[in-house]
Amino acid sequence: MFIGLDLGTSGLKGVLIDGSQKVVAEASAPLTVQRPHDGWSEQSPADWISAAEQVLQQLSVQSLDKVQGIGLSGHMHGATLLDASDEVLRPCILWNDTRSHEEAAELDGDPLFRRVTGNIVFPGFTAPKLMWVQRHEPRVWERVAKVLLPKDYLRLWLTGEHVAEMSDAAGTSWLDTGKRDWSDDCLAATGLSRAQMPRLVEGSQVSGSLRDALASRWGLPKGVVVAGGGGDNAASGVGVGVVRAGDAFVSLGTSGVLFAANDGYQPAPETAVHTFCHALPDTWHQMGVILAATDALNWYAELVGETAGSLTGSLGALQGPGKGLFLPYLGGERTPLNDAAIRGAFLGLEHATDRAAGTRAVLEGVTFAIRDSRDALAATGTKLERLLAVGGGSRSDYWLRAIATALDIPVHLPVAGDFGGAFGAARLALMAATGAGAEIATLPPIARTIDPDRSLTAAFDAGHARYRAAQSAIRALAH
Repeated sequence: MFIGLDLGTSGLKGVLIDGSQKVVAEASAPLTVQRPHDGWSEQSPADWISAAEQVLQQLSVQSLDKVQGIGLSGHMHGATLLDASDEVLRPCILWNDTRSHEEAAELDGDPLFRRVTGNIVFPGFTAPKLMWVQRHEPRVWERVAKVLLPKDYLRLWLTGEHVAEMSDAAGTSWLDTGKRDWSDDCLAATGLSRAQMPRLVEGSQVSGSLRDALASRWGLPKGVVVAGGGGDNAASGVGVGVVRAGDAFVSLGTSGVLFAANDGYQPAPETAVHTFCHALPDTWHQMGVILAATDALNWYAELVGETAGSLTGSLGALQGPGKGLFLPYLGGERTPLNDAAIRGAFLGLEHATDRAAGTRAVLEGVTFAIRDSRDALAATGTKLERLLAVGGGSRSDYWLRAIATALDIPVHLPVAGDFGGAFGAARLALMAATGAGAEIATLPPIARTIDPDRSLTAAFDAGHARYRAAQSAIRALAH
């Protein structure tokens, strides 16, 4: 048996699978985000440990004496700073924190970073966060002995080892993404050294073994291996079987991701597409990332005093975009804008704009942002041949019909079950413990397919054109 732990922004999830990859048990524990200032987003690493303890305690209702491996997945880019005694120096600065936008622009102005990492230095990435700490919290900076990504802090607790893996490390702006190794030059440019970085492994390799004291607490055997694991989207790619060129998934979670697997390394940083290592050896992936997907819908639901489910569930048949436009830039945007200053907007409101029209505008705005990511991926030469949908937003058929129509590609829905980050982490644990390869990362059975509504293609094309015009206007106002 194998355990996968997925550290999300709003909660930690765990799954237990057997040798045939059947999910035997699931568990979860909530997490909250602290936003002490505009643009800030932080979590306490101690809360991650507490959540992991809750999840493992829930899973231990099942007998865990046959567990062979644990895999880890987690939200990327977070700066978890430790002193020489592995004590946490400050709250973790999260992926959606934009305070270091000036530092990011400064690093991105150095051609070294795009050339070595294959990516723009985004404000949410880890390197600019460390520069911000250096400049604004010098007493913390002086004590930094190790920098860990969020899931790798869980690994430290589980194993006592400072280890990262390639897919997560690729989002730091310190990894030579083609060579799959830390770049001493990029580290030096931010005042750091290799000694402050964790050791690197592949996601399907062994990173260490579970501490005996923790194993006995939950009834696990001694010698349980902990796999390298993956950043949340790479682990989800393994979980949903998107590990081969041509396969892709759209994730409608807090953020929105259009993820495509690649057989080789093909960076194109000028597109603001993320080009990262995959969680499997000798594979890479590309992503278009938008910062607010279900986050935008949940914001609107709270604004109008409804739940997201009730708003989307009453929309009926897909309609062409109306006059109302929504730009989902509640905290800036990544692909393709790379703009921390831009903010969201409702435009084209009229007396006829009711709650349902507002809901459709929000869903369309996120859909058009995903279409922008599709176009950016296409500019790199990446083609989407098969698209699966995952994440909480995929429960809305209306939203999926809009995405299929706007992107002009069928959207495949897996059978009931969670094939996301926790499941992918469990698959990586199976690989690490047994020596199995990528062949086990199969696509899940498809429950149904949502085809584009070609009668609305022209309407969605026109809506996207108006969205792009509004995007330019709002961006000009933001600057």
